[in-house]
Amino acid sequence: MTKGCSHIAGIQDVTPSALGCEECLKSGSRWLHLRICRTCGHVGCCDDSPNRHATAHFHATGHPVIEGYDPPEGWGWCYVDEVLFDLSKRKTPHNGPIPRYY
Repeated sequence: MTKGCSHIAGIQDVTPSALGCEECLKSGSRWLHLRICRTCGHVGCCDDSPNRHATAHFHATGHPVIEGYDPPEGWGWCYVDEVLFDLSKRKTPHNGPIPRYY
């Protein structure tokens, strides 16, 4: 049986906060892949990146759902319920070219 997620219903269409990981761009750090918060649009780096800013954003805000953002991957993840789900029909478009830092 597939585990459910009550947070999927709260997914928002968002505007990306930056063209890359917001915190890494400010500090000059590198990232591997990007994630976008589907509550507020914060763009952070993935857990394979040195600073794990997307997960840090979840811990700081409690915003539960991220989307694989670079490239738009068509999936979402709920940190609270630990559920992966399809967002292929609701991908967040990029608002410009994404710099590469890996």
